[in-house]
Amino acid sequence: MPLVTTGELVSRAATTRSAVAAFNIITLEHVEAVIAGAESARAPVVLQVSENAVKFRYGRLLPLARAAVAAAERAAVPVALHLDHVQSDDLLRQAPGAGFSSVMYDAARLPYAENLAATRAAADWAHAQGLWIEAELGEVGGKNGEPPLDAHASGARTEPAQARAFVADSGVDALAVAIGSSHAMTTRTATLDHDLLKRLAATAEVPLVLHGSSGVPDGELTAAVAGGITKVNVGTALNQAMTGAIRTFLAAHPEAVDSRKYLSVGREAMVGAVSRIIALLG
Repeated sequence: MPLVTTGELVSRAATTRSAVAAFNIITLEHVEAVIAGAESARAPVVLQVSENAVKFRYGRLLPLARAAVAAAERAAVPVALHLDHVQSDDLLRQAPGAGFSSVMYDAARLPYAENLAATRAAADWAHAQGLWIEAELGEVGGKNGEPPLDAHASGARTEPAQARAFVADSGVDALAVAIGSSHAMTTRTATLDHDLLKRLAATAEVPLVLHGSSGVPDGELTAAVAGGITKVNVGTALNQAMTGAIRTFLAAHPEAVDSRKYLSVGREAMVGAVSRIIALLG
């Protein structure tokens, strides 16, 4: 079916008190696995391409984006394409021509005033192109090889009054909030601040997004959705599933050289991870 927009999927999730799953893709196997997992769960899904993934693909956005669009158009469920954690204005400006309906502009590393100014400029440009835009306030941490951020560190958590002002002044359509998760976690040990989430949901006035969801236990994740999270970003969990399955296969078949043999095993492991997470989110 034709691509749908991320904004449409998030709005639909908000009305049903559920959350749409958004999975970061790196290879064609990721693309195929996410769509197959969503089809198995009979649910819509967001395919996300991060700036880091673009760097991995020699700095070229279009090859992976066009593969994702082609696969999405043949999917049996609604699929949206989202450009994730963009810091480069040049990359931001490639989004409309590459099939993306939305972008997460990431200036959270900057002091508040600079984050706001950069995000406001990005939001103005994105809206003029018909793009839905997400931003981040507070710092989820764990990006670009840095260690996961201490969730209790100064500046790590998103402050509700500041979130309300930031949304109003930046004009963004959704806000990624720091409530205790961290990017790149390989253990599911994050403890979320559900009281803070409740206050953010009551004040922010836009859909809230949870980053670093791979490190969040099932019970914490379902409670976050019940508390107002409407978009859940997942990346590391897919890479763990794929890498673990490939390691197991190669250990049992040390003679294997045909990459299709182990890549298919890795892809199927990701399909299972995707369908399980989507079912968990309702």
